Amino acid sequence: MKSVKLFLLIAWFTIAASGIGSAEEPAASKDKSAAFKFADVEYFHRWTGGDQHEFTPAGQEDLEKWTDMVTIWQYRDVKDGEALAKQSNLVLDRYKNHGGFVLRTNSVPRTKDAPAEHYIEIGFTRPTFREIDFSRFKIYNGMGAAIVYSHRVYGDDAREKMQIWMAKNFFGGPEKILMKWDEMPKLDTLK
Repeated sequence: MKSVKLFLLIAWFTIAASGIGSAEEPAASKDKSAAFKFADVEYFHRWTGGDQHEFTPAGQEDLEKWTDMVTIWQYRDVKDGEALAKQSNLVLDRYKNHGGFVLRTNSVPRTKDAPAEHYIEIGFTRPTFREIDFSRFKIYNGMGAAIVYSHRVYGDDAREKMQIWMAKNFFGGPEKILMKWDEMPKLDTLK
């Protein structure tokens, strides 16, 4: 329950910083069809609240006990690269203020065809779990978006489990996949 509270607290701060607020919307009750594939795994829509959309693989419907999640944020007031950089820095500061430890940050310079993008890896240690969030900030369909892939392990041996997972997956895997990923679903249809 503490992990859900932490996630919701971070979510609330992010929504508040973006100037957007709306009521929660109910979660999708059953797997229908996958919303997208991420790292060759199908993800299903589970919950939407305002401009936050959560997706987990089959078998991970319980949002209090998931292992892998993709969260997509829309920042409707973010229209250009400068505003996107400010938004990503706000999120980074929030992560740090809530006990997150920075593993890596990176920015992809703007080109003549695309604004800059930003990347954050952050880790959380809590009494009942460990989590790593890999976040990509980009302009998508004329507005800011963050795509966050999160991996979480639970239990008294969470540290060891996370070390094993990191040894297999961490170095370049999630970042490369996330920075190349371009299967954003039509978010306005996920109510």
